[in-house]
Amino acid sequence: MLQRLSRLWAREQKASRAARMIRIEGAGFARWTTRDYTALAREGFSRNAVVHRAVKLVAENVAALPLLVYEDGTPHDRHPLTDLIARPNPRQDGAAFLEAVTAHLIISGNAYVEAVLLDGAVRELFALRPDRMRVVPGPDGWARAYDYTVCGRTVRFEQTGEVPPILHLAQFNPLDDHYGLGALEAAAVAVDIHNAAARWNKALLDNAARPSGALVYAGPDGAVLAEDQYERLKRELETSYQGAVNAGRPLLLEGGLDWKAMSLSPKDMDFLEAKNSAAREIALAFGVPPMLLGIPGDNTYANYHEANRALWRHTVLPLASRIAAALAQWLAPSFSTSLRLEIDTDRVDALADDRAALWERVAGASFLTTDEKRAMVGFGPADHFAEGQTGAASYDERPDDRGDE
Repeated sequence: MLQRLSRLWAREQKASRAARMIRIEGAGFARWTTRDYTALAREGFSRNAVVHRAVKLVAENVAALPLLVYEDGTPHDRHPLTDLIARPNPRQDGAAFLEAVTAHLIISGNAYVEAVLLDGAVRELFALRPDRMRVVPGPDGWARAYDYTVCGRTVRFEQTGEVPPILHLAQFNPLDDHYGLGALEAAAVAVDIHNAAARWNKALLDNAARPSGALVYAGPDGAVLAEDQYERLKRELETSYQGAVNAGRPLLLEGGLDWKAMSLSPKDMDFLEAKNSAAREIALAFGVPPMLLGIPGDNTYANYHEANRALWRHTVLPLASRIAAALAQWLAPSFSTSLRLEIDTDRVDALADDRAALWERVAGASFLTTDEKRAMVGFGPADHFAEGQTGAASYDERPDDRGDE
């Protein structure tokens, strides 16, 4: 019996039958960054200069836009809502608050704002991190509550009351009913390529700025290096030929050793163009003209001024208008039921040429009345003007006129 068990044990201890086979590997599979907020923010915003600058460029411009509150159709430069946004909480000013909300929305596709109410009135606003928030769906499929988890502790925000405690801003996502799709996730492949190119370039500099290769020993009668010879050769390569200080140093080979290059040259890989192409794809995903990010090889825009105007028209203003509309709809019950929050484009310097062209066209339209012209450029009616007056002079004399308040 013992002999039989020992024979079974011996069979179980056999080595793999494929152990002596030669293993042939291909190029393998690409390893992409996981599609979660932490990984995207770390590999994208924190470690990629193109992503960092694109996000900051859009978020800072959105945060710097002047806001107007329309109440019952009348615009107000000063209003309790604009005062609240200008001083949302003790830790942030209005620009920092809006920049955080916009950056969260761009990076993750989701932004969450908490409203702190006192006696039924909204007193403070806080931007919450998207990776800590979880949607709790209700029986109808819509969000019934939100769970915010920090350090193992979870706070639940029930979406009840005249002003729900959480505003959830989400970019369009065709595959998810609750969470949005951020621009950084769409550009994740290009970000990985750009980061890999940067790491490859750094490793190339660390290894004497030369492609890797192999030392081949052709000894007599198939002889191989002894263990101490192998370790000595490896140690000499690491200490004498790697690193930027050893760049270009000639390799001294002893008898039987031959150097065989095993990597493609940077020219064959078209290294620089591949990196710039990935950078342009990143800029495309964020809606930022590559010219504004210093990416070479892009001649889409005639000059810097045109590229900057395209950024404002196609990226900054639409995103800012959406955030302003969402904030107004969410907070309106606390102030007024007919409240609107809009961007005051007349005070945006980047759009000065567009505004001047509009004023010139309106001033030359003799078939329009004064109030119609003022309405076309965003001003209220001018009751004190004489009937039939074109009102062109009023634009120059009262450039900041917003109507009767």
